[in-house]
Amino acid sequence: MEITLKACRINVDMSQAEFAKAVGVSAPTVYNWEAGKTEPNLSQLRRISSITGIPIDNIVVGNNSKIMN
Repeated sequence: MEITLKACRINVDMSQAEFAKAVGVSAPTVYNWEAGKTEPNLSQLRRISSITGIPIDNIVVGNNSKIMN
């Protein structure tokens, strides 16, 4: 099952600001990820996976591309 970054965040019931703080980035960075303007790097994806419990392989970033670990 593939899940978008926004769905990952919503699944853990966090605002963009809360999610950004948990990941260690700014809220505008999370906005840009969700808008498809930028993508998290592998280290950030690992933190997102840890926070959400969703395997990296299942997280869809950008224009439906997947970053594999």
